[in-house]
Amino acid sequence: MSPTVRDNPEKNRYEIYVDDELAGFGDYKLSQGRIAFTHTEVGKEFSGRGLARKLVADELADARERGLGVLPFCPYVLQVIAKNPDKYLDLVPAEQRARFKLPEVDVQ
Repeated sequence: MSPTVRDNPEKNRYEIYVDDELAGFGDYKLSQGRIAFTHTEVGKEFSGRGLARKLVADELADARERGLGVLPFCPYVLQVIAKNPDKYLDLVPAEQRARFKLPEVDVQ
């Protein structure tokens, strides 16, 4: 069974499940049309399977779908955006990019 990611708004986090078992989560804070990702964690017994990468990709896809600006305070989320600017940089509001040491111009 493939891993599934679900938003859990009551806990302000996205959760990733493997066979209905909670494998990890990504904490966030919502405010004024923006989502601030603050922490990503995957259980040790689930490490090495690419689950954190899937979790963050799904979080960012959901933020895009919902029209939310992304503030990547979580180092892992920031790393994913920085390594894939053509895919994700546009999610970070231009005036916030310097704060995260990201390019200020969209990569085409």
